Amino acid sequence: MLQQSPHPTSATPRVDHLLITEMVRPGSRVLDVGCGDGALLHLLAERRQVDGRGIEVARDRVNACVAGGLSVIQGDADRDLSEYPDAAFDYAILSLTIQATRQPKRVLENLLRIARHAIVSFPNFGHWKVRQQLLMHGRMPVTPNLPDAWYESPNGHLCTIKDFVALTDVLDARVERKVAFNASGQQLGTWLPITAHNFLGERAVFLLTPRNSR
Repeated sequence: MLQQSPHPTSATPRVDHLLITEMVRPGSRVLDVGCGDGALLHLLAERRQVDGRGIEVARDRVNACVAGGLSVIQGDADRDLSEYPDAAFDYAILSLTIQATRQPKRVLENLLRIARHAIVSFPNFGHWKVRQQLLMHGRMPVTPNLPDAWYESPNGHLCTIKDFVALTDVLDARVERKVAFNASGQQLGTWLPITAHNFLGERAVFLLTPRNSR
């Protein structure tokens, strides 16, 4: 069982981390891919008592996670997920990371293979502020949600909410739940069409399952 850090962070949890935590059943086996500083793993341990593991490419972050009592190893989502056996976890999570992977389709395929559920959050490149900057200035946008200039951004495969839905269709994945929200964390109504989510949502969280799962 994942142990809590003796010095838990006092920072307010990220909105997508809170939404992801709501989607995870208590006591589940969880793999957080690209776990960063371990904030989500700590939150899941505290609120869902998960059996959590993490994989992170940056060695300094791995060391910090381990020092905080987390079970985290160094690894790359593009390269190392293929080493995990089928259905090894209840949930495989990718929070604000898929857009930074080299092969997002393959990464998502692996998430759906190694876990019964995949949870993915990502910035929405279809948000109206992004469209406005492209239309008015003809340059890659810089917004609070996408703060880096194009030549410094780690994001190699930005997508819209519509793009991600299309990818789930290609992979024959079932969308169990999807949430779009703005910078303040306000969720858009689930009754709104996908076009409205794509235009108004700054970020999104999807809960997916393979269609062939029982």
